Amino acid sequence: MKDMAGQIAVITGAGGGLGRAHALALAKRGVKIVVNDLGNARGVVDEITAAGGEAVADSTDISDRAAAAAMVDAAVGRWGRIDILVNNAGILRDKSFAKMDLDDFDKVIAVHLTGSVNCTKAAWPYMVEQGYGRILMTTSASGSYGNFGQSNYGAAKSGLVGLMNVLAIEGAKKGIKVTSLAPTAVTQMTDGL
Repeated sequence: MKDMAGQIAVITGAGGGLGRAHALALAKRGVKIVVNDLGNARGVVDEITAAGGEAVADSTDISDRAAAAAMVDAAVGRWGRIDILVNNAGILRDKSFAKMDLDDFDKVIAVHLTGSVNCTKAAWPYMVEQGYGRILMTTSASGSYGNFGQSNYGAAKSGLVGLMNVLAIEGAKKGIKVTSLAPTAVTQMTDGL
C-alpha cells in the first residue's frame, strides 16, 4: 500500500457505501479525512479513529455554496492543506420523466453536480497554490447510457463527466489530476430500488 501519510482529504457522502469505502481506504494509508455526510459521518469517524487514523465529521449540505466553501476552509484551517477531494455525495429521486416533479430534478442536480462544483471550486485555489491536488468525481453508467426513471440522476452524472474532462485539462499544468469513477454498486442509496 502506498503511504500517503500527511495528506488531507475531504470526502462527500462518506457516511456509507462508496464514500465510506474511500474514507476507510485512505485513512488506512495515513490520510487525514473530513467525513462529510448528512447521516452517518460520526460513525465512520469512529471507525477511522478506532483503527488509529485521524478524521473529523462534517454534516455540511454541499448544495449550499457558502457551506461547502466553509467546510473546505475548515479542513485547511485545521490541517493546513487539502490534497484530495472525493465528490461522492448523492441522492436518488427516481421517477419516469413524465411523472417527475421538477423540484426532485433540481434537488438531484443540486447535490450531485452543483455540490461537486461547489466543493471543487472551494478546493481548487488551495490545490493551485500548493501545486498538487487529486479530485475524484463519482459518476455512473446512468449518465453515459441512461436508465429508466433516472433523467435527473443521469443528467447530473453526465454533467460530472463533462466537468471532469474540462478540469483535467485545466488542472494538468497546475499539478491537479481530476478523474472519475463510474461504479455499479448496491449501497444505502439504492435501498428499495
